[in-house]
Formats: sequence, structure tokens, C-alpha cells
Amino acid sequence: MTKEKSSLHLFRASCFALITTAMTFAIRAKIEEVFTTEYHLTNEEIGFAFGPAFWGFTLAMVIGGTLVDYFGMKKILNVATIGHILGIVITIFARDFWTLFVGTLFIGIGNGMVEAACNPLVAALFPDNKTKMLNRFHVWFPGGIVIGSVLGYLLIDLLNLHWTILVAMLFIPLGIYTTMIFGKTFPNTERVTLKVSNKNMIKSCISPLFIFMILCMFLTAATELGTGQRISSLLGTSGVPPLLILAFINGIMVAGRYFAGEIVHRINISLMLLLSAIFSFLGLILLSYTSGIAVFISAAVFAIGVCYFWPTMLSFIAEKIPESGALGLSLMGGAGMLSVSLILPIMGSYMDANTTGLETLRLMAILPAILIIAFGILNLLQKRKA
Repeated sequence: MTKEKSSLHLFRASCFALITTAMTFAIRAKIEEVFTTEYHLTNEEIGFAFGPAFWGFTLAMVIGGTLVDYFGMKKILNVATIGHILGIVITIFARDFWTLFVGTLFIGIGNGMVEAACNPLVAALFPDNKTKMLNRFHVWFPGGIVIGSVLGYLLIDLLNLHWTILVAMLFIPLGIYTTMIFGKTFPNTERVTLKVSNKNMIKSCISPLFIFMILCMFLTAATELGTGQRISSLLGTSGVPPLLILAFINGIMVAGRYFAGEIVHRINISLMLLLSAIFSFLGLILLSYTSGIAVFISAAVFAIGVCYFWPTMLSFIAEKIPESGALGLSLMGGAGMLSVSLILPIMGSYMDANTTGLETLRLMAILPAILIIAFGILNLLQKRKA
């Protein structure tokens, strides 16, 4: 296999690993209503039970990001496989808070290890085209959510099958990426190739710009994933099946991320983040006031906003602070997932206090409002540097 074909093969394997990760988000969004109606968990309990998907993800990313330079990306992906298998099996047998909690934890660990290995893998495979290929890779996060959302709607809403069959569908992409990486040789991480010392890596990860981006990542991830994860309770009264809205949002994100390379060439990376914050704010406000078919217009505005948040935040670090290496990318992703683990029970508690999902959306709009100010300042500073 030529180097180019090997790179594309590993890239595709990474995409299937990310599809597995993303499908878990859509499936949790669907089984939320099952565990509230059939197993009588409160909204706050659901928030805490789903929390390990994010803080477990964070721990796995930070640990995996620290070890990936030493053990290699393939071994980290092998750990992801084990986490996914355990998490899927335990979730299938979950009937109460603690089994759901433990199953979600293992899935979170698997998901975190996927990101810890695959983000630096894509950067190493395509060193001269990081932003475009990281966005192409992250096409499959919304892509996987679309797949999971449509499956949830077909299997449960239309065919009235048991929810455990939906969870078992995760074995398909899991089996594909596991088979694809078997026996394959992985490249070194970019930091190892560039021979950046641990001291310089750590120094880069505590620089003012890096810390600023970490804080912003807390808000961008909570805006995107917090809203998507609780879509059933937030938009349950909209008059449209929430999973179809989730699929619609992520369908737009697939197209947007696929063409991100061309967009980045026309709009600088910090301006893209500012525009994303503006559209996210407008989208959340519109979603909180619309119903019926009009929800799709509001959802489209929100989708345009959150489309580039995650991959562009990672691309900013990869391009502007490359010395931070795989650890830097993992810390960013970990911070994003940690923020979601914190926002979910807060959202649940807010809804349990006799408030509606629409009011919760207006509360969430505060996050991108803060980002508009933060990214506005960043854009001005980056223009001065240019």
C-alpha cells in the first residue's frame, strides 16, 4: 500500500471511529425519553447519568493525549474499542440510574480515546492541510448524529422496536473501524516528528492564548452539544419530532464542514469563530420562539452557527500553537466535553423547576453571547498580528 493510500485508509478508519462516537450522542438523545417515561428518572438524574459521557470523555482525552506520544495512536484506538464494547453491552442491559451511568461512562471513555488518537492522527497524516482535513474528519460527527437520529426515528418511532436494538446498531461502525486498523502501521505524532520537548509542549499549553481558547471551548461545546444532547426535552413541544430537528441541524453541519477548507481560505479562522458565535446566539433565540415548520428555519440558523465551532477551535490550536501537540488537542477536546457534563444537570434542574424547554434555550443563549465578545476581541488581536 502506497503512503497516500495508507493515509487515506487510516483517515477513513478514523471517520468510522468518529461515526461510532457521534451515534452515541444521537442515541442518548432518543433514550432520554425512555428512561424518563419507562424507568422514571427525573430530568436532573438523566443529566447526571449522561454526564460520564462527557467527563469520562474528558479524562480519556487528557490521559490519552498525554500517552499517545509514547504508546502510539494505534494502542490508544485499541483502548477505545474496549471502552465502546463494554459501554454498549452495559447500556443495553441498563434499567436504572447506576447501570445507565456505568454504561455511559465506558462509552465516554471509548469516545474520548477516539478523539485523543484521531485528531493528532489526522494532523500527522496531512501536515500541510490540517484545517481542511480536520474539518473533513469532523464531518462525521454531525454525520454520525444524522445516522443515529434517523435510525432512532425509524426503529423506535415508526417500527416501534425496543430501544436496545437501536443501541446495538453501534456495533456496526465499531466493527468496521476495528477491522480497518487491524494490522496497519500508524505514523508518529507530529510532536514526535518535530522533536518538540515535553518542556516546550507544556509551556505552550499554559500560554495565555491557549488558556483563553480553553475557556472559550467550554462555551462553544456547551452551546453545541448541550443543546443537541437534550433536544427531546428542549423541543418536545415544538410540534416537530425533536430527532428530525437534530438530524436536520447535523445534516447542515455535514455540508458545512465538508466545504470548510474553501471557506477558511476566504475567511480567517478567528473571524469564522466570531461569525459562528453570532449565528449560534441568533439560532437559540429563534428556536425558543418558533414552532411547527418555522422551527426548521431557526434550526438552520443555529446549525450554521455551531457547524464550525469544534473543528475550528482544534484547527486554531493546531495552526497557531502547534508545539502543544497531541496534548493540546486533547486538552481542548477534554475541556469541551467537561463543559457539557456540567451543563446537562444544570439544564435538567432548570427544567425540573417547572420551566419549559423553550425558556432553557433562552438561558443557553447567554453562552454564545459571551463568545461574541470573546471572539470579537480575538479577531481584533489576530488582525493586529497579521
